[in-house]
Amino acid sequence: MPIVVPTVVLTGIGVLATQTAEYGDLSDAAVLIEDDHIGWIGPAGSAPSADEQVDIGGRCVLPGFVDSHAHLVFAGDRSAEFAARVSGTPYSAGGIRTTVEATRAAGDELLTARVAALTSEMRAGGITTYEIKSGYGLTVHDEARSLRVATQFSTETTFLGAHVVAPEFANAPADYVDLVCGEMLTACAPYARWIDVFCEQGAFDADAGRAILLAGARAGLGGRVHANQLGPGPGVQLACEMGAASADHCTHLSAADIDALAGAGTVATLLPGAEFGTRADYPDARRLLDAGVTVALATDCNPGTSYTTSMAFCIALAVREMGMTPAEAVRAATVGGAAALQRKDIGYIAPGIRADLIVLDAPRPIHLAYRPGVPLISAVWKDGRRLR
Repeated sequence: MPIVVPTVVLTGIGVLATQTAEYGDLSDAAVLIEDDHIGWIGPAGSAPSADEQVDIGGRCVLPGFVDSHAHLVFAGDRSAEFAARVSGTPYSAGGIRTTVEATRAAGDELLTARVAALTSEMRAGGITTYEIKSGYGLTVHDEARSLRVATQFSTETTFLGAHVVAPEFANAPADYVDLVCGEMLTACAPYARWIDVFCEQGAFDADAGRAILLAGARAGLGGRVHANQLGPGPGVQLACEMGAASADHCTHLSAADIDALAGAGTVATLLPGAEFGTRADYPDARRLLDAGVTVALATDCNPGTSYTTSMAFCIALAVREMGMTPAEAVRAATVGGAAALQRKDIGYIAPGIRADLIVLDAPRPIHLAYRPGVPLISAVWKDGRRLR
């Protein structure tokens, strides 16, 4: 017999922040959940009957946050590096190799447990969709097993063999690019939806990045680029040229970079946790938004530069440091993140969309920035099922 899933109506919603132009912010609202999707939204007084009713008690309801950039498969600890950096040591991409050594030495059970713990934190903080990258293995075996671990937790998995050149190829970086484009990609593509490259001084130049993205495209993987984090460079232009879904970091942008992003439709994913963790200058989101670029916010959760799973923290940083309004920051963490993953079934609230919802213990979304550091997420629904 087919399984009958009870319908649920959430009522007594003070503000339903749909993140859509059609519905906007609805006051005294209700939402009907049917199986894994939203069946209806509207005034609480017109709510349809359902098998179960949940009174939200005047709280605010948002779409679940969408984290489109996270490095969750790793072992080891880099707190000593963080301590040195906040004492004045500048950040460089070389610290990644420390995590590579620890990750290679770790067993699958340890890596799986680490991802489980981090994704549990994410869900508790209202992130209902999260991308997970490889990139701390840098061998055929370790990159493939990292992605196998990642697929247990997300369908948004990214092959990042091109994080940095593997240490054993330090004197032969071209050979490592060949490995990434060949045997490593073949082993990893079955477990990945995306391919990413760190196009930066100390990692990969534009020619190498182009070759890697082209190889990924031939294998059916969408493109993403770590771009313009440490300084001006070719990463953003490469992402736009290759039709990548997103260019991530975007800390150092020229006017031409912004024009390229606006013209190509590539999402600029901003990662303020990385600037916080490296004491670097924050990107200017205002320039991007005023140019019509779609902006996403993501946690960049990783052990070296942004060891946070809190989207609320990133929203507060974006408002305080990057020139975004609270409404723009919330939109970037929902609609923007969905756009960076090329998803139209998440990131906003409307009939027919996946029922990924969060309840704030607050009357309006602005409290995410207004009350930084306070755990405001009081309830989470993912695919119509209540997680907490």
